[in-house]
Amino acid sequence: MRSLLLRILLASLGTILASFVAFVVTFLAMVGPSTERLIHHFQARQIDDAVAALDRGGPSEAAAYLVRLNRSLDATHYLTDSRGTDVVTGEDRSSLLNAPRGRFGPPRAGDKVVVIEPSDDGRHRLIILATPPLDVWAFAPYYALILAAIALLCWLMAMDIVTPVRSIAAAVTRFGRGDLDTRVATTRRDEIGRLSHAFNDMAARIQTLLTAERRLLQDISHELRSPLARLNIAIELARTAEDRDAAATRLQREVDRLTELVGSLLEVTRAEGDPPLRRSDVVRVADVLHDVAQACQLEADARGCRLVVHHTAQRSLLGDSELLRRAIENVVRNAIRHAPARTDVEVSTEDGPGELAISVRDAGTGVPEELLPHLAQPFFRVENARDYSPYGGVGLGLSIAQRAVQLHHGTLVAENAHPGLRVTLTFPGASTA
Repeated sequence: MRSLLLRILLASLGTILASFVAFVVTFLAMVGPSTERLIHHFQARQIDDAVAALDRGGPSEAAAYLVRLNRSLDATHYLTDSRGTDVVTGEDRSSLLNAPRGRFGPPRAGDKVVVIEPSDDGRHRLIILATPPLDVWAFAPYYALILAAIALLCWLMAMDIVTPVRSIAAAVTRFGRGDLDTRVATTRRDEIGRLSHAFNDMAARIQTLLTAERRLLQDISHELRSPLARLNIAIELARTAEDRDAAATRLQREVDRLTELVGSLLEVTRAEGDPPLRRSDVVRVADVLHDVAQACQLEADARGCRLVVHHTAQRSLLGDSELLRRAIENVVRNAIRHAPARTDVEVSTEDGPGELAISVRDAGTGVPEELLPHLAQPFFRVENARDYSPYGGVGLGLSIAQRAVQLHHGTLVAENAHPGLRVTLTFPGASTA
């Protein structure tokens, strides 16, 4: 059965029908015997009273008693002897004593039910002709109406389940065909609502990843054109250059820039990799800063600036130590790249309420205020002549740092420090060392 709607409808109706049958059977099993005993006791009392009236006043008093029973119980009562002769009128009622049993229930005479109650001594019979208390076919239209109402309610219940499932299936189909903006509109808070929200979260994540991948590929293709073109020019110049050492140095610088670009792209890929594959350990900030200072000291010496670390925080971090080290190192290298000679690049830490802040400040010219929000964008650089700057990066350092910080549920904020630029990395929920 391929239709979920039909399966739910049949299951609902089957459950209701089975429940009804079970209820009737249980009710009859529990109430039937006691009801039969009660009715038999009542009828036994009636024939005893009828025989007592016959003994006291003869057929006339017995007839009067039977008339009273007929009026009070809306039925016809006859008092006969054991052979079926009416003791009041003398008519033969033996056919009623031998009335055939119906398909269900007691014997019937025409449209009447025949109930026979013998006296204790067996000499008399009380014959009762009554209208059947329950005619199933007479209630058939009402049963049909109830069944239609139940079917309608089951259909509404099934549609309440199937409609959003169909909507989710259609959204999955559209999303699979490339419509990345597809989302499931829902206000439900049950399992189907949670499924819809899960799909929306998944779609948003996939859309972000695919959009970032496309943007990254576009940026890479743009960024690779310039160094490759310069390499071709440098190669041509090297063939005819008199100073081959200078030509080789220029070629080496372009190769280094390409190497840095590839290395930075690998860092971006790792930063946005599969979250379950990332390690999560207690990270001592002092050890990370020590490693970063050693790694960046040579570059600071080459730039003629001094790297100063002020570590006063007492907190540790929970996360990937290598990813955190690369994030801090990228920020420090970016500060060294823009620091004037004979100035300090300051790295400081500070404990906050439930958080740890790491600040990196240089003494450069800073960044125009309108460009600050764009510093962490991939391949964004402030220099106008960035392609020809011997110290210019590829514009991925702060982008990698920001992504690494966000993976640790932190924030990266850049602001002008007058002089210079201050980049602050804040990590919430840090534990005390």
